[in-house]
Amino acid sequence: MADTPYLYFVVPVFNEAPNMKRLFDACREIERELGSLYAVRFILVDDGSTDGTSAEAERSANGLPLEVLRLEVNGGPGCAFATAFSHLAPVLRDTDWIVTIEGDTTSRLELIQQMLTRAAEGFDIVLASPYLYGGGIANTTAYRVFLSHMANVFVKEGLGLHGIVTMSSFFRLYRGSAFRQLQAAFGPRIVERAGFECMIEMLLKIIYLRLSVSEIAMKVD
Repeated sequence: MADTPYLYFVVPVFNEAPNMKRLFDACREIERELGSLYAVRFILVDDGSTDGTSAEAERSANGLPLEVLRLEVNGGPGCAFATAFSHLAPVLRDTDWIVTIEGDTTSRLELIQQMLTRAAEGFDIVLASPYLYGGGIANTTAYRVFLSHMANVFVKEGLGLHGIVTMSSFFRLYRGSAFRQLQAAFGPRIVERAGFECMIEMLLKIIYLRLSVSEIAMKVD
């Protein structure tokens, strides 16, 4: 139906061929769960992979509504996200939703329903945070978790961003109307930074526009 909201999943990948089957198995479960409420679409941005990631994604998708955007040269996650955002600009509606996730399958897609429920409370953007109470990072050393947490703290303090627990996670849900506000203010690509700092840039622009943000806890394997 024409008035069915779209739920777009944007996935930047670089040499992630071994993870594609697991990723699209999770995507297939999401479509089964939410396909009656949303027109679910998957947009994979291949950021110059050399290991056949695009071909493996298309094989693993196996009938899922997948669109692959290929970049000839690796430009970084910010470049990949900007490519997808610009691609969506002509078709995105206020009633649609965008989910950004990691291509290495660390984003817990079973949390999507919880994120949508939180958004239904009126929030424009919902972040999934391993640092929020109830979240966590498994299968890594306590030292690496400590370093990640401290880096997060220093970034927040340095930029004066308070009230947001995590800064760097790709796993985010955006309301279409809020996303269009970001594009109207900062251009179709929204972000300019090419590296992982693009996520911090995005948050700064979200806060500048006074869009509402909430977080949910996420456990990362």
